Amino acid sequence: MAEDPKLAAEEHYYRALDLFSDNQHELAVEEYKKAIELAPDFTDAMHGLTRAYQDMGLLDEAILIARMITARDPEDILGHTSLSILFQKKGMVPEAEAEANQARILGWKQQLKAKK
Repeated sequence: MAEDPKLAAEEHYYRALDLFSDNQHELAVEEYKKAIELAPDFTDAMHGLTRAYQDMGLLDEAILIARMITARDPEDILGHTSLSILFQKKGMVPEAEAEANQARILGWKQQLKAKK
């Protein structure tokens, strides 16, 4: 019987979290990639990969993954926040401000929904 891809993806994801917390970013990246390969909609793994790339100084790679997140889920506040941070680090101030504004608007929308 074949292993459930979602469960296998989660195993890689949790391994990546452990490796990341041990500052083994390169190995964490490989585990995040395996998780995403098994479950392409696994945005938690994408967020982890974005952060690992960011911490490694691979900002272009991090931006690519963060853009994948916001393309899949335009209302992902963390995805927009990550893009804002990454753009800021690259000196892309207008882009960073636009993403920060998008994250802020999405946060307000969530607050309004929660009040209903």
